[in-house]
Amino acid sequence: MKTSFYALLMLVLLGTSACSDSDNSDSTSTTQDSDTSSGSDSDSDTDSNIVGPNPDYFLAAGLAETITTTSCTLTDGTTTDCYKVVINGAPANTDIGPFCPSTITDDATQGGIWFDGSGEVYQLEGQFFVDVKTLYGDDWELYDEDTGEIFVTNTQVACEAAARPDVAEEYQNHCVECSISYYDGGMQQTILIPVTPVPLSNPESIGADLGVSLNGVVIAGPAPVSQILAANTIAAFDDCGGHVNPAEGYHYHASLGCSEVVTSIDDHANLMGYALDGFGIYGMLNANGEEDYDLDECRGHEDDTRGYHYHAASAAENMFIGCYQGAQGSIEVN
Repeated sequence: MKTSFYALLMLVLLGTSACSDSDNSDSTSTTQDSDTSSGSDSDSDTDSNIVGPNPDYFLAAGLAETITTTSCTLTDGTTTDCYKVVINGAPANTDIGPFCPSTITDDATQGGIWFDGSGEVYQLEGQFFVDVKTLYGDDWELYDEDTGEIFVTNTQVACEAAARPDVAEEYQNHCVECSISYYDGGMQQTILIPVTPVPLSNPESIGADLGVSLNGVVIAGPAPVSQILAANTIAAFDDCGGHVNPAEGYHYHASLGCSEVVTSIDDHANLMGYALDGFGIYGMLNANGEEDYDLDECRGHEDDTRGYHYHAASAAENMFIGCYQGAQGSIEVN
């Protein structure tokens, strides 16, 4: 009886909710209790409930073109149909930044955040740059002691010299930020995601990029914090957990709710996007502020409504998911 109620309610919701062609606006929030309208493998011989991506959930303002289907080859060699998702490279529903504060007297509203995987998320207010020696060592000099100005990569040349593994010496001991304006307001990228996920017999490691958010941003793997810290730099993130780099523009390294534009009506965590294998990525906490504790090594589990799906880790862990349970499509910068 509960399943029939949800199915009926979903039909009503789909009749009134925004679609991916032209109706989704920057502030649209869709309500969801089932993803089975797209990519469901009803003929599968497996016991798993395979639920694929729903293109109607993407915000149109984050897309460079309407989502279509195309033939693709997944990482395990499977030839199948994929959704072709072309994003603008900037979030449809939020502003980008701020990242680094300007002076040691700036408050948290004038900077973003920083996390290094140690279990803490730091607000990048001015005082953080005074206290950073306590955190990382006496050789950190991130501001001018005479003026209180923080050393920030505030030009494209400085950004590109610092946002690389071998940080140029003159940009060490800096707060590193890059402006999206350096890259035409966003880099278009094409993401191919299987219409019907293809489960793997064994999980596979995640790559540098692992999926796409519903508001049109690449979901990236863990930030290379050890390399960043080795140059005495802080690669600032904004309050959505994203930053800009010269290789692929703006992308997320943490789940902070900004892309959760689909709300689950059954108190489940909200949908934020899809991994490259087509399985949904949901927030860490449900409507009651609780985390599911039956997650596998990839941070996934299965239920009757959503099939197999992932739950993002906290920003403090510097990760979204731990591995892939399905064969993956691809991401390419256009």
